[in-house]
Amino acid sequence: MSPAADPVTDPAAGAANAQATAQLRAQHKLETSALQLAVDRLTALVGRPGFVAVVAAAITAWIAGNLAALGLGFPAPDPPPFFWLDGAASTGALLVAALILTTQRREDQLANHRAQLILELSILNDHKTSKIIELLEEGRRDNPALSDRVDDQALAMSLPSDPHAVLVAIKEDVLE
Repeated sequence: MSPAADPVTDPAAGAANAQATAQLRAQHKLETSALQLAVDRLTALVGRPGFVAVVAAAITAWIAGNLAALGLGFPAPDPPPFFWLDGAASTGALLVAALILTTQRREDQLANHRAQLILELSILNDHKTSKIIELLEEGRRDNPALSDRVDDQALAMSLPSDPHAVLVAIKEDVLE
């Protein structure tokens, strides 16, 4: 990577990261197919409380209608144990599960992109903070009005974190 493209040394690259979340969502939406948009709309519809009420009312009406037909001496289209209702409910449950999984998979892709962006911004901020501390310490050392002393904590904070070492520590902590 060239120094001009390094987000640690190039302020323009850091500013571009501020717009990345909006661009990420816009790009994600542009990459969405018409079929996926239809699935998202259906999932949103199924996720509404009104949908639950409509399904409950339809099931109740189906059962009541079949029982009423039997009670009045007419042949019921789906007598107890309501074989057709059972089949329709099972098919509907399978379709709803598939809708939810499809929508969740697409949302997980966006979440993964967002997590990657957050990670990169966190590393960038760590580098910037380390540089600021390093510059403050340098200014303190160069200022004749301040006593020259060694600040071990500031020295340690002026070094950027090692993401690989942090990852190893996290993995070790999880295994314990």
